[in-house]
Amino acid sequence: MTTSPDSSVRPNSAAVDFRTVDLRGRRLSLAELRGAVPRARHETGADAEQKVTDIISAVRQRGFAALTEFARRFDGVEQAHPRVPAEALLSALDGLDPAVRSALEESISRARRFADGQRPGDVDVALGDGAVVSQKWVPVARVGLYVPGGLAVYPSSVIMNVVPALAAGVQSIALASPPQKDFSGLPHPTILAAAALLGIDEVYAIGGAQAIAAFAYGVPGAESETALEPVDVVTGPGNIFVATAKRLVKGVVGIDSEAGTTEIAILADATARPAFVAADLISQAEHDPKAASVLITDSEQLAADVREELDVQAAATKHSGRVREALSGPQSGVVLVDDLEQGIAACDAYAAEHLEIMTADAAAVAARIRNAGAIFVGDYSPVSLGDYCAGSNHVLPTSGTAAFSSGLNVTTFLRAIQVINYTESALEQVSGHIVSLAGAEDLPAHGDAVTARFRAGR
Repeated sequence: MTTSPDSSVRPNSAAVDFRTVDLRGRRLSLAELRGAVPRARHETGADAEQKVTDIISAVRQRGFAALTEFARRFDGVEQAHPRVPAEALLSALDGLDPAVRSALEESISRARRFADGQRPGDVDVALGDGAVVSQKWVPVARVGLYVPGGLAVYPSSVIMNVVPALAAGVQSIALASPPQKDFSGLPHPTILAAAALLGIDEVYAIGGAQAIAAFAYGVPGAESETALEPVDVVTGPGNIFVATAKRLVKGVVGIDSEAGTTEIAILADATARPAFVAADLISQAEHDPKAASVLITDSEQLAADVREELDVQAAATKHSGRVREALSGPQSGVVLVDDLEQGIAACDAYAAEHLEIMTADAAAVAARIRNAGAIFVGDYSPVSLGDYCAGSNHVLPTSGTAAFSSGLNVTTFLRAIQVINYTESALEQVSGHIVSLAGAEDLPAHGDAVTARFRAGR
């Protein structure tokens, strides 16, 4: 969590332009609420889609030659083959700062415990004598996990993607992250070290849409090259090009989601501590100039106090320019509501990726929320906890999609297969119903497939 400096010391800097949306005294429908809350202005993606289509086509047609070309063009590195050597993984782990290693190990331990508890059980239902329908959960065979580069380094995303896949029982896991010019064309060493800690030895220095294409379609190997086998599911966050690539390959492979820019909403009342609220809003603004930070409150005084804290804390934080841009954007601001009821309705309309509850009786309020990727309850459950060490997963639905989708979890890597096992007598018991329904749908051969089993002399 970002700490607040002494508020009596005001840095000489411009104030954060944290806008206000006033919903007080207005009775709004769900559609009107969705339109009123601050929201990021998404790029149309038309230009990105054509670029990504071309990248996917190039990878499918020219394989590793195309990947080498893209590494040179987009990442400024020369690359013979994108597979990260085993010795580079071990070297990264050996060179890892002991404090970072300890933190990663603790994060892995907590994530594993939570993921292990998520796996659903198989079900057998007897619908009659000799009539059993079952559902069994089966892991996909192979997954491709993407870990972005960009403005930050994300070893935590290695954990969040790998741990639930392992808990699901996936046997083949490949990981890709952009090559870095500063590290001899390999992904960042902390990402490599995190992969090594988790036992992942198939790691590729491939970034962006080309990584998604390589995972989805595979890359055949020549005599001197190791092939990159296609996967069944691709997960992991990324920029607009990664999200577009995932959308375009969906159906060829499964995907977790088309993740957008990160967002936080905080539902707070007069009991909330302004310094905590401001620190948490800044923690998400730190990710990206387009990150969304939204405060929903019925307290004008809290909103004013939070604004003052934002000015102080934003000026003092390392990525001050990025933070100010995010907090001053149209996707961020204060939403003033009449009361807690309207605040809860606004939260459900917003359907935040991360939702913090800082109110009196926060647990009871959190229990009433229907739409959120993850809910953080009370003063001592900040989003930063979920990013690293809560045990929960930080790959979560964005842009309002939490109204109908879930964060990354064990079931992302599982399939529910239904198994039907009827005896002759059990089938005969429902045969008349099948014939009637087949006739109603004008599909008589469906009925015949049942009655053929009971004809004399069969």
